[in-house]
Amino acid sequence: MGEVDTAFKLLGPDHKIVVEAFDDPKVAGITCYVSRSKAGGLKGALGVATEKSESSIACRQVGLISSTVPIPKSEEVFSESRSLLFKKMRVVRMVDPTRQVLLYLTYSDKLVDGSPKNSLTAVPLNGAKLQFK
Repeated sequence: MGEVDTAFKLLGPDHKIVVEAFDDPKVAGITCYVSRSKAGGLKGALGVATEKSESSIACRQVGLISSTVPIPKSEEVFSESRSLLFKKMRVVRMVDPTRQVLLYLTYSDKLVDGSPKNSLTAVPLNGAKLQFK
């Protein structure tokens, strides 16, 4: 979607905040926007920098909410590598059937200071009839 520079690097690209969008793969009408840091410098240019664990998420209804398959109570809907080895940013969809809301949680699977940094957003179903499993 876009990016902004956050720190100048003399060699290689600047550090950035990148904003990406993805549609929920099982629930039509919902798009999630994720912002995350992107390391610059020589390591960033070579793709070997370990990215920070911070990210933020905002999911919104962008059309009629529907699904042709039952939606699991909790399911990973997006992931992206954040380092050469073992670290990923993940987005998990959770269901709150009592309140008729879908929750989207983003986090890094590498622990930072004892717990993963995370961000949460909620999308009301606004009367959409989804099946949950």
